[in-house]
Amino acid sequence: MPAAILQRTQATRLPLQHHARGFTLAELLVSVFVLVIIILMVAQLMTSATAITRAGNKHVDTDTQAREVLDRMALDFAQMLKRTDVDYYVKGPANYVGHGNGHGWGHHPPPGQLGSDQIAFFSEVLGYNPPSGMPGPISLVAYRVNQNTSTDPAYLRLQRMGKRLIWNGTPPSGNDSNNPRPMAFLPLTIAPSTADASGRWPTAVSASAADADYETIGPGVFRLEYYYLLKNGRVTDVPWNTDSTPGHTSLTGIGLSDVEAIVVAIAVIDPAGRALIDAASPTSLLDLAADMDDFATAPGRGVGGAHQIGDMEYRWKGVLFGDPSQGLPGVVNTGLTGNGTPVPPEAVKAIRIYNRYFDLKSL
Repeated sequence: MPAAILQRTQATRLPLQHHARGFTLAELLVSVFVLVIIILMVAQLMTSATAITRAGNKHVDTDTQAREVLDRMALDFAQMLKRTDVDYYVKGPANYVGHGNGHGWGHHPPPGQLGSDQIAFFSEVLGYNPPSGMPGPISLVAYRVNQNTSTDPAYLRLQRMGKRLIWNGTPPSGNDSNNPRPMAFLPLTIAPSTADASGRWPTAVSASAADADYETIGPGVFRLEYYYLLKNGRVTDVPWNTDSTPGHTSLTGIGLSDVEAIVVAIAVIDPAGRALIDAASPTSLLDLAADMDDFATAPGRGVGGAHQIGDMEYRWKGVLFGDPSQGLPGVVNTGLTGNGTPVPPEAVKAIRIYNRYFDLKSL
């Protein structure tokens, strides 16, 4: 190749070789720094999304369970026998040892009182006897939160009884559970009373007695409370109008004729949250349930001195999540119940409160 041409070719290559260079160290550091920030932001978003999804799943669990429990109650209440010649075991001023006396945060029920309300009544829903599986045209329905011992698989879980009965028949032979018991009219009662000292169905009013007719329908329901909406518009813990019937001490002769609806409130926790609380202390969940106030009629509040529907549930949420207006620090903030037992705050966040009122459509 001629020397002149070679010189021109080399001359044209030199500028290209001069501009072909890599990244500097500073540029690489800046790029890595930006990449790290992007990765951290994406990871934070993924973590937040996971936490939101986990919380949403917990709420779906509790929502589903509460819906099933309250729908089951709706069927039972809809077919309740509303008569004056049959017995009821419901909250009232006499012959009732369920939760009561309006205890509040940090105060356990008095001796002899139970941790949650109980209710028992006759209903025209089908009842089944487990050994035989044969349905009956009527049943004794009862709801309770089992309060036997912490070793009981049903402990602090909502149970329902649907004991099979018949309208007419012969008494059972001995203790033969396959022989259905006949329907009982007053003076025969569900629980022991002055008129019927033995009570026909004592397990229906016990929070711990074993009975094959009980089944757990709310494994996450650890607190149950109910109260009454009367036909005069008052909300009370006495199932009759104390103004028009001041001499009454029981439902004898009046039944539930003064009651427009029964309002049921439940507290539900998901399985993972319950496991955390049980691991913290065997008594934590019971203490937490005891912190949730009873319903108690409060003279002097509102028209007629009655609570409004939702007042008690609002205070329950204050016990769990805090409410400065009520002087409640909130278990989720302190990590302790009113009795001083530990409760993981994350488990408390999974607890949901539900209520529903069931119209009795009584005359």
